[in-house]
Amino acid sequence: MHRYQSCKKKVVEIIPTISNRRKIIAETIDEVRRKNRPPTPDPRPIDPVDITIIPTVYRYFYVPAANINLQSGATLPATLFYSDNGSDIEEFILSDPNGYVNLYINGVMQEGGFYSVDAQSLTLIPTEGRILAGTPIIIQSIGHTAIPVQP
Repeated sequence: MHRYQSCKKKVVEIIPTISNRRKIIAETIDEVRRKNRPPTPDPRPIDPVDITIIPTVYRYFYVPAANINLQSGATLPATLFYSDNGSDIEEFILSDPNGYVNLYINGVMQEGGFYSVDAQSLTLIPTEGRILAGTPIIIQSIGHTAIPVQP
């Protein structure tokens, strides 16, 4: 158990030790106050009501006509996919660095280490198994933009 005593301009901390000797630590009162002072807040905090976060979502769909064997991995070019409105696409729109991409196969979100996406293609790593013909593959690209709100 620690015990504190004040003597003149010093605060003395008495700490009992195993050998029944006492260890004494002396500090000035100002040093103790500096240690125990809570950190000062950022002088320029941002009021959260002054910023609006705008999400941007792009979804891309592909339904393979044949089975896709994944033993050697697979690369599916962006041109195989179509957008939310049903039109063909040339490349995936990715929100980098303020966004992320999800992959769904047959409606089930896939773990991030199973795939990678760049503007030109979806790459699936080698694994046991296959994606059956007619199984929907969906890429969801989500981005965020912070917009300051004028008072």
